[in-house]
Amino acid sequence: MLSIIYGDVKNSIYNTNVYFKNSYEPEWLEAELAKKMIKDIDDSEVLSGECINSPVLGQIPPERLSGGVKTLLLILNEPDRIFNASTCGDNCAKWILEIGRIKDVTINLRHMMSFGKDTKFEIKVQNGGETAHSMKELIPIANKYLNEMKQE
Repeated sequence: MLSIIYGDVKNSIYNTNVYFKNSYEPEWLEAELAKKMIKDIDDSEVLSGECINSPVLGQIPPERLSGGVKTLLLILNEPDRIFNASTCGDNCAKWILEIGRIKDVTINLRHMMSFGKDTKFEIKVQNGGETAHSMKELIPIANKYLNEMKQE
């Protein structure tokens, strides 16, 4: 299940680029889900765990992937850590939901991410323990905690 904590989180990893650069494993990129995410988000093809073929940049190392893809790979491969998913655009939201269907993960958000107007999901908001099943349910809950964050 996907859990979200809105606002500041003491144990959250905020600089996902630096964390990824120093912790990713080449085999992460060889998983089918990783290849699909990289193709969808960065329009790039995994050639190996050390080499990505980008239509814009040519052959690149994994460190040159977008911040969103790197954060998705971290969430997928280190589910016991909390990553700042505000480094992801809304184009990553469906993948965050997919990861949450596969395993229990908790992410940190400091903005209102759109998981899709007509998308059904189950997200637990850890700030107050609420569960949301649609954006219509999630928006007022998220808004409450994001507004509290701004007032601190």
